[in-house]
Amino acid sequence: MAEQISQEQLRELQEKIKQMSPEELKEFQKKQCIFCQIVAGKIQAKKIYEDGNVAAILDINPANPGHILLLTKEHYSIMPQIPDDEIAHVFMVAKSLSNSMLKGIDAQGTNIIVANGVAAGQRAQHFMAHIIPRKENDGLRFELPQKTMEESEINAVGNRLAAALGGAAEEEKPAQRQEQKKEVAQAKKEPRQKKESDSNINLDDISRILGAK
Repeated sequence: MAEQISQEQLRELQEKIKQMSPEELKEFQKKQCIFCQIVAGKIQAKKIYEDGNVAAILDINPANPGHILLLTKEHYSIMPQIPDDEIAHVFMVAKSLSNSMLKGIDAQGTNIIVANGVAAGQRAQHFMAHIIPRKENDGLRFELPQKTMEESEINAVGNRLAAALGGAAEEEKPAQRQEQKKEVAQAKKEPRQKKESDSNINLDDISRILGAK
């Protein structure tokens, strides 16, 4: 059984952490991170893919069989810490892993999910992307609530986001907003008509469209 840390030891550790430089803090987090240990091969995991920047392993508690965790080899806690070229590489690999699910395990689709920050549901202190194979009626539900907002509120949020990006939000006319709402409402009412050609589409066709090799 692991030795319990005393309150005094905890306070000392917290004070030590406060005094650390960003580099020292990152190294400290890396030593405590189980996913860094997996990447280093110190903890066993089923690796599906590995290169100089990322490693992909099977989740031991999968949402569906074939659920992959795509990890950066360097320790990053959240996405804003990752250099642009590395994050681009992460999602290029995610694309390939997604395509492999369509061809290799007869998945009919995938969810690619990043929980970025505690408020977004992130539980591990190591950045990762979840690639989850999906089939119809598999019991998983990823549904976003549809909230109602006043047009002024939408514009205000849009302006703040655009300002944070260093740009200016494009104003949307009330008539355009009303037309958009009508189109969305109509789309919800009208079920998708199955085309005769749909039955001729197979997974290989889908994979080619999505760019699988």
